[in-house]
Amino acid sequence: MTENAAESRPRPRVLVTRRLPADVEARLRTEFSPLLYEDGGPIGLDKIAAEAEKADALLITGSEKMTGDAFAALPKSIRIVATLSVGTDHIDLDAARKLGFVVTNTPDVLTDATADITLLVMLGAARRAYEGQKILREGRWTGWAPTQFLGTDLRGKRLGVLGMGRIGQAVAARARAFGMKIHYHNRRPVAEAEALAATYHDTVESLLRVSDVLSLNCPGTPETHHLINDRTIDMMPPNAILVNTARGSVVDDEALIRALKSGRLQSAGLDVFEGEPKVNPGYFDIDNCYILPHMGSATVETRNAMGFCCLDNIAAYFSGQEPPARVA
Repeated sequence: MTENAAESRPRPRVLVTRRLPADVEARLRTEFSPLLYEDGGPIGLDKIAAEAEKADALLITGSEKMTGDAFAALPKSIRIVATLSVGTDHIDLDAARKLGFVVTNTPDVLTDATADITLLVMLGAARRAYEGQKILREGRWTGWAPTQFLGTDLRGKRLGVLGMGRIGQAVAARARAFGMKIHYHNRRPVAEAEALAATYHDTVESLLRVSDVLSLNCPGTPETHHLINDRTIDMMPPNAILVNTARGSVVDDEALIRALKSGRLQSAGLDVFEGEPKVNPGYFDIDNCYILPHMGSATVETRNAMGFCCLDNIAAYFSGQEPPARVA
């Protein structure tokens, strides 16, 4: 760990568990006294507890699992934990509240980047992009042929959006531009969906039955754990495509791999995985799966915005104001 030189006016000391984009770290050094984890991380919870003795605030990412025990191990000097993520499934929010911690996230700022990557993996899955790249990179392409790598048009297909929050709406708007027909399930109808001529389904099962392409945009919760499994996959139309840029825990990997190998599903596009960075090796043996290593928010603009959002929350807390993105 390294710490900025002390200034005449004490600044909050912020323990940062991962290296951040250069612009974010520059602002961090200007406004705070940062404790940066130089190894690149992720940092273990025991290390966090030890280094936190020097800090007033904690800035984590989705890689750090803040359990009740992890919060209990933090020193009394830390009262705010800012996560560089919109999702909070890695944080025990109930424990944080009971122990008096403020927790903040980064809503709104990663909507467009994640929606863009959703369309990328959707197109990759529909148009057999991995297979095309593979044959080129291996030097096995012998030239164009009328029946080679025939994929599926998105135009006219029914897109099922499971979770019509900000990201789901952004995915639906992009898909509408491709000529897709939008269907969705949410806890309740969404007013903004009317502009997309989207059809609301009051159950997941109803949505699955009409989803030629299913986009998972729901949070990772106990209720959504392995929501996509053998039973629910069988509800989808023949030759359907599954897309997941939400949380890996929503999908039963073994069930999806079986469906892809058997042809029950045409293909899948995945940017997230259960237990990541460990990935079920079954995905590596199938060509009809377009996979990326959790790149949804990976643009300079978006990661900067996420980092600045964390710093805004921490700054607000130490100035006596309500953090703008407080979740606990």
